[in-house]
Amino acid sequence: MTLSLPPLTGTTTPSGFWLDDPQHRSWLKQDAQRQLDFFRPSLGAEGWLEQLDTAGHPRPGVPQELHAVSRLVHSYALGKQFGDSGSEAIIDAGMQALWTRHRDPLHGGYLWAVDRGGITDDVKLAYGQVFVLLAAASAKQAGHPEADRLLADAWEVLDSRYWDDQAGLFRDEYARDWTPFSTYRGMNANMHAIEAMLTAYEATDQSFFLERAGRILEFFSARIAPAHGWRLPEHYTETWAVDSEYAGNPMFRPAGTTPGHSLELGRLLIQHWDLSGRQDDSAPVRARQLIEQALADAWRDDGGFVYTLDAAGRHAIRDRYWWPVSEGIGAMATLIKLERKPGDELWYRRLWDYAATRFVDAERGGWYPEIDESDQPCETQFQGKPDIYHSLQAALFPLVPRLSRIASGLAPQT
Repeated sequence: MTLSLPPLTGTTTPSGFWLDDPQHRSWLKQDAQRQLDFFRPSLGAEGWLEQLDTAGHPRPGVPQELHAVSRLVHSYALGKQFGDSGSEAIIDAGMQALWTRHRDPLHGGYLWAVDRGGITDDVKLAYGQVFVLLAAASAKQAGHPEADRLLADAWEVLDSRYWDDQAGLFRDEYARDWTPFSTYRGMNANMHAIEAMLTAYEATDQSFFLERAGRILEFFSARIAPAHGWRLPEHYTETWAVDSEYAGNPMFRPAGTTPGHSLELGRLLIQHWDLSGRQDDSAPVRARQLIEQALADAWRDDGGFVYTLDAAGRHAIRDRYWWPVSEGIGAMATLIKLERKPGDELWYRRLWDYAATRFVDAERGGWYPEIDESDQPCETQFQGKPDIYHSLQAALFPLVPRLSRIASGLAPQT
């Protein structure tokens, strides 16, 4: 079945917003279901969770990584709420993999990568630990019987090992035995910690999750972003000063700023504001400033978002990946839910039109992760289709009219 979007033409009116349009909503549901169907072969023999090639076949010899397993659990927990009848098997396998294969029985915490021969990477990154919390919280919302155990353990690790209460932020990385091996501090792990803690708050109603998320959001959206032209530097020193010279892993820690993260954090800021009783009138304003600056900075003349900007806001890494477009869709859907503005609708349509014609695999399902300069799928940074997390959320988040507690608002989607 080929999916298509109406063309991006005409004048937007309040009655013509796509979030309200039955045809668009039907398209979103179809794409979400096709993603869930495509990634189902991730569940391999003996409960191992495999990376897939572009056709949906497992890629041999690829280790099972902590963030990938956690994201699958989160995604299929959303799928279960959405009404997908086959989600439980992947949730079960992922929860078992996190507890018995990634959890370190010797030192506690969760190991980055394992395969059938044992541990392949024993580093303990906050980035990975927060995704375990996200998986546990989402599994709890989906009614998984082992979610409380995993959630309590993941939170104890984050609270005791990573949380810097003086700074109100999470530290980043340790060796397996909790020996510090760097003084690096980063925005990315903290942003995903916000996501995980907001989900944990929605699952448990424990207010400390909301309070901690608010402290991180305050640092980045009220202190850092206004001082840097409403962009978010990625890298920091041990004392949380911006480290403009840092350049690490080209995917997880590229130099400069990553506009896709501004789109993501802007959405999370509005989610936190909604969960907190909508008391701080400045939060939606800051969220819009972050989102609009990213749109202005990063959209290429020929379409798509550049991956990174340099310190002056110029295009640095011009590669185009699926996840910033996915996060842009989520950000614009959130702004439209908050206030129906024609300009936001035009961006929402533009992003979906671009995603549907470049990234969505209409033949097999799932999204291609990157495109080349001729707008064709390529495998430069990524091999196969490594992830359902960003693109599934892009399809599901717009279906729910509320700004927070999205998971519980998904069902029924018939």
